[in-house]
Amino acid sequence: MTSTSLPSPWRRALSSAGTILLCLGVLVFVLPFLFTIVTSLRTAADVARAPLGIPHSFTFKNFSDAFSQIHYGRSALNTLLITGLSCLSITVIGSLASYPLARITRGWSAWVYRLFILGTSVPVFVVVAPLYLLMRDMNLLDSYAGVVLVYTAMFLPVAVFFYTSFIRSIPADLEEAAALDGCGALRTFFTIILPLLRPITSTLLTFVSLQVWNDLLVPLVFLQDPDKRTVMVNAYSFIDPHTVQPTTLFPAALLGVAPLLLIFVFLQRHVVAGMSAGAVKS
Repeated sequence: MTSTSLPSPWRRALSSAGTILLCLGVLVFVLPFLFTIVTSLRTAADVARAPLGIPHSFTFKNFSDAFSQIHYGRSALNTLLITGLSCLSITVIGSLASYPLARITRGWSAWVYRLFILGTSVPVFVVVAPLYLLMRDMNLLDSYAGVVLVYTAMFLPVAVFFYTSFIRSIPADLEEAAALDGCGALRTFFTIILPLLRPITSTLLTFVSLQVWNDLLVPLVFLQDPDKRTVMVNAYSFIDPHTVQPTTLFPAALLGVAPLLLIFVFLQRHVVAGMSAGAVKS
């Protein structure tokens, strides 16, 4: 029995129940974020008096203190540099690797593709120690290049999965027409295939940016120089094993995620379009 075959009172009841559940879900998601914002604007004495009570005073001094203590300008530039270079290498290498994997139908290409898919299920905690030793032997510890290489290795399987699935949905007739005009494989990729990858690239870039910007483990392990630390590593320094001060931790956390909110606001249309366009069978 479908919902359309139910009597009208039952349909209204189901609709009301769905609306209530949706509102509860939104509250569960929004309330912690609002609590973080409100607590960040309260004084330490006000929070100590009533942590969950009604605020009596607001101040922006918490944000200014956190801004200076985490060296926000420098750490944000470090994070932006690492995120930008990682996204560039992941999209370039991922798209170039996915094109032959999507078009070559031999047995070895299928096995290579399966190896990439297997890489998406490997937790980063399993490979941190081998990667650390590898970066040490390559003299890439405490360098931006080493961190970018680690992120490229982590998210390249995801990029190959995204791009291969999308390229397989592109008609091969376009490439055959380009070949008749004298285009080689590389020229066909850059002139025909690459412009068609914009929707899925926007989705991939948003996903990778969120993961890299929010990541704490990789920069904490592979970067020892305080001048090269990222926003999240500096915000993590506010966490004390014995006491946690919300009026310093919460503003630092909000400053850390502020650029991510801007990225999502500007790229949300591309993300939705890419997810719809990339919903194809691999």
